[in-house]
Amino acid sequence: MATAGGGAMADLGCRGLCLLSFCVLLAGLCGGNSVERKIYIPLNRTAPCVRLLNATHQIGCHSSINGDTGVIHVVEKEEDLQWVLTDGPNPPYVVLLEGTLFTRRVMEKLKGSTSRIAGLAVSLAKPSPASGFSPSVQCPNDGFGVYSDSYGPEFAHCREIQWNYLGNGLAYEDFSFPIFLLEDENETSVIKQCYRDHNLSQNGSAPAFPLCAMQLFSHMHAVISTVTCMRRSSIQSTFSINPEIVCDPLSDYNVWSMLKPINVSGTLEPDDRVVVAATQLDSRSFFWNVAPGAESAVASFVTQLAAAEALHKAPDVTTLPRNVMFVFFQGETFDYIGSSRMVYDMEKGKFPVLLENIDSFVELRQVALRNSLELWMHTDPMSQKNESVRNQVEHLLTTLEKSGAGIPAVILRRPVQSQPLPPSSLQRFLRARNISGVVLADHATVFHNRYYQSVYDTAENINVSFPERQSPEDLNFGTDTAKALADVATVLGRTLYQLAGGSNFSDTIQADPQTVTRLLYGFLVRANNSWFQSFMRQDLRSYLGDGPLQHYIAVSSPTNTTYIVQCALANLTGRVINLTREQCQDPNKVPNENKDLYEYMWVQGPLNSNETERLPQCVRSTARLARALSPAFELGQWGSTEYSTWTESRWKDISARIFLIASKELEIVTLTVGFGVLVFSLVITYCINAKADVLFIAPREPGAVSF
Repeated sequence: MATAGGGAMADLGCRGLCLLSFCVLLAGLCGGNSVERKIYIPLNRTAPCVRLLNATHQIGCHSSINGDTGVIHVVEKEEDLQWVLTDGPNPPYVVLLEGTLFTRRVMEKLKGSTSRIAGLAVSLAKPSPASGFSPSVQCPNDGFGVYSDSYGPEFAHCREIQWNYLGNGLAYEDFSFPIFLLEDENETSVIKQCYRDHNLSQNGSAPAFPLCAMQLFSHMHAVISTVTCMRRSSIQSTFSINPEIVCDPLSDYNVWSMLKPINVSGTLEPDDRVVVAATQLDSRSFFWNVAPGAESAVASFVTQLAAAEALHKAPDVTTLPRNVMFVFFQGETFDYIGSSRMVYDMEKGKFPVLLENIDSFVELRQVALRNSLELWMHTDPMSQKNESVRNQVEHLLTTLEKSGAGIPAVILRRPVQSQPLPPSSLQRFLRARNISGVVLADHATVFHNRYYQSVYDTAENINVSFPERQSPEDLNFGTDTAKALADVATVLGRTLYQLAGGSNFSDTIQADPQTVTRLLYGFLVRANNSWFQSFMRQDLRSYLGDGPLQHYIAVSSPTNTTYIVQCALANLTGRVINLTREQCQDPNKVPNENKDLYEYMWVQGPLNSNETERLPQCVRSTARLARALSPAFELGQWGSTEYSTWTESRWKDISARIFLIASKELEIVTLTVGFGVLVFSLVITYCINAKADVLFIAPREPGAVSF
C-alpha cells in the first residue's frame, strides 16, 4: 500500500510539472510576437531591387539567405561616404542614401567596397532631380530592333543617336547587396531619427552602443542567366513531385481591338487590308513594380484610347474599305516581348490578322512633352530604299500632315530622312516584312523625357495635377496636358480614318479632352475611382488601387494595367446591349450574338440616381487579349538572340526592418554567461537526478503500519 500511494503522488507531481511546463511554453509562444514587436520596427512601404536574367547575364540585387544586417549610416552628401567606406569602426553598414545621390558615380564607389556594405536604402528625391535621372541604358532594346550589322549597320547599336542620352545603365547592373526604395516619408523620418539618437558620431569619435541597424531580406533563387535558371526549373519539374521553380519568364497579354469586328476563329483573307495603330503599355524602373511610366507609356496609350473612342463615333466606320486594329503591346521595355510575339503569331497563322494584311502602321511613342507644339514623324530609311515602300510612306506622311492641318495645336514635322527609327514596336514588324510605318513622338532626336524608365516618370513629369481626392465625375474640364494629348488623339483618329479609306467625316472626328483627363487621373493619380469602377468587371475590383497604377510587366498576368486598359477600351469603343448576366457570360446561347465576332463583358455599371448602388450591364466590344510571352520560351530557345529571354527570379521573403544592436563584446559576454548558465543547469540536473532516490522519498500512507 505504501508503494502504491507513493507512486500515485509521484505521478501526480509529474503531471503537474508537465502541465506547468506546457503553460510556460504556451505563454512564451503567445508572447513571442509582442517581444518581436518591441525589438523590431518593420518597414512596410518599401520596394526592392530584384534579380532579372536574360540569355547571358543577371542584373539587379539580392541578399544572403538570412538577410543582410548593417549599422545604419545616413548619406546626405557625397563626403559622408568616407565614414562608410573607410573611417567607420562598425562595418558592415546599411547606407540610407538621399535620392539625389543615387547616381552611377556613387553606386560604383559602394559596389567596390562590398565588404563594408550590407545594403542600401534609397529615399525618394523631392522634388525630382533637376538634372534628370534614368537608370535605363542609352540605347534601349539594343540588338532586338530592326538595325543590325547586316541591316543598316550605320544605325545599329544607336551609333548615330543615343536616344536616352541621360541613361546611366544602373538598372542593368548586378549588385551583390540588397537595395530598397523607401516610399514612405514617415518611415524615412523614423530611420533618420533612430540614426540621430544612436549612430551620430560626436566630434569624429565612434558612437556608443547600442546602435541602430537595418536588416534587408531579398534573397533571390535564380543565378547566372535565363539558360541556367530555366534548365534548373525544367529538371525540377521533370524529376520532382514538388518542383522548386527558380525563375519565371516575363509575360503578360497584349490588348487589341478592331474597328469592324472580325471572326477570331480564323484568319483574314489575303486581300483584306488593315491599318495598325500601336503603342506600348509597360514601363519599369530600378525597383520592382515601381513603374509609373507617365511619359514613357501612359500618355501614349491614353492618347490612343481617346483616338479609338473618337474614330468609333464616325458615322460610316462600318462601310470603310479597310479595317483598323488598335494594339497595346506589353513587355516592350524588355526587348519587345509583346510585339515580337504578335509578329511570331502572325507569321505562324496563330493570329486573325496576318502580316500580309497590314496596309500601314502608325505608332505613338512619348508624346506628352512636345516643344513648340511639334510632333515628329519618324520613319525607317532602310525600308524606303524600296520605291514601293517609299511611296507608301510618303502617302502616310502626307495623310498625317493633312489631318494635322486642321489642328493648330499640333505641328507635324519630318526629321532628316536619313535618320533611323527610335526604339519602337514598328522595328519588330520591319524585321519580318517591309511595311509603310511611322512613329509619332515629341522628340526629333534624343528623348525629351529626363526620367525615362525611372521612379520619377510620374504625373508631375508631364505636368498633370489634380485637387486632392478629386473624383473623375467632377472633372468637367480638360487639363492643359489632357487638351494637348486630345489634340494628338484627334490627329491620329483622323489619319486612321483616311488611311482606312474614309473621306466624308474626317473633320467631325474629335477626341474628348474630358476622356483624356479622366484616363490620366485614373492611371496616374488614383485608379480606384467611380468612373474606373463603372467599366470594370465585378471580379476585377481588387485591381483598382487607391494610388497610381504601376506598369511593370511582371510574371503573374494579366496585370492591373492590362485588364484596366481592356475594360477602358471596351467602354470607349463598345456598346451596352440588353442581355442578362447569364446571357452576357454565355452569349452563344442568344440569337444574333457571336463570341467569335465580339467580346462580352458584364461590368459594374454607373451609379443609380441615389448613388447608393451600381447598375450592372453587358458591354459588347472587340477588345480582346493576346498572349505576350516571348517566342523564345515557346520554342525552348532560352539562349535566343532573336527573341527576348528576360526572366524574373523567384524569392520567398522580401522585407526590411530596423532595430538596436549591442556591441560585439556585450554579445560575447551574453553568450558566455548564457553558456555558463546552461552548463551549471546541466550539472545541477545531473546531481539531482543521481540523488533522486534520496531527495524525493515518497511519504508513507497514513495508517499503513505493520505490527
